[in-house]
Amino acid sequence: MCQDNQTKVTEIYLLGFQGLENVKPLFFAILLLIYIAIVTGNILIILLVSTNSNLRIPMFIFLQHLSLADVLLATCVIPLMAEVILKTKREMSVDGCIMQLYSFLNFGFVQCFILTIMSYDRYVAISNPLHYILIMDRRICFLLGFGSWVMTWTLSTTEIIFIAQFEFCGLRDIDYFFCDVGPIVKLSTSDTSIVQWYDLTCSAFLFFCSLTFIIGTYFYIFIIVLKISSSAGRKKSFSTCSAHLISVVTYYGSIITIYVTPANEKSPSINKYSSLLYIVVNPLVNPIIYSLKNHEIRQALQKKVEESLRRKVLEGQYR
Repeated sequence: MCQDNQTKVTEIYLLGFQGLENVKPLFFAILLLIYIAIVTGNILIILLVSTNSNLRIPMFIFLQHLSLADVLLATCVIPLMAEVILKTKREMSVDGCIMQLYSFLNFGFVQCFILTIMSYDRYVAISNPLHYILIMDRRICFLLGFGSWVMTWTLSTTEIIFIAQFEFCGLRDIDYFFCDVGPIVKLSTSDTSIVQWYDLTCSAFLFFCSLTFIIGTYFYIFIIVLKISSSAGRKKSFSTCSAHLISVVTYYGSIITIYVTPANEKSPSINKYSSLLYIVVNPLVNPIIYSLKNHEIRQALQKKVEESLRRKVLEGQYR
């Protein structure tokens, strides 16, 4: 309960990035272009995999899940962030803030699960290529993909149920550009120890356990690849893992920068800009590296462009 001299807060203010008055239009324009690139690139991958029979294999099915999570994560944060940049502060209801946090947790956690599954997929493809399609069949792919989303929803919903019980009294400013767990816990006047314990436990389970699993699978992958006699065979095997490995490095690198580094070693401003790595850079990098590093994606994209041009030519001839 709020004390007598405090009023219950139903609306909060996101302060966003302070001190950017001279570069706000430029910052906003860059952010808008990046968001368009994120949505376009990831939706393009989703459509290519959905419409091209050659891409209906486990690796690209899981890439679809990752692209969907990237689009949804960027969409739940970046448009609001852009609005915060243009304003001194952005008013938001407490319920709306909690819903944004719920979306952020869902789409952030599922990325972790999908990247872990993709490492196992690469391990099976390299260690047992003759039986790859039998091991990673449609049923297994569906269960792994769907199970990732269900597990994520379960963990996120549990945490949000705790956070929804919080009370906010007096202070209403959040010195951040979106509703993350840390700023909400800091603003609340309730006992937040359960949420902090639960969040730490989930983070340790998800990020450290999944990272350990990924490191383990790549350790065995490298051992298997090094046993291949021909250099061309080793290069081909490594190339099938390179895009996923870059995704893992960018994802976990940004997570470690934001959440693992001790809070007393970072200023709030540094923490904000570090968060941009995770929210903006990761969803932008994934479609780029998979397009550049994967021959099948490039080939499917080229085929779609050629079909589109051919269709336009034929339409022009009949007019």
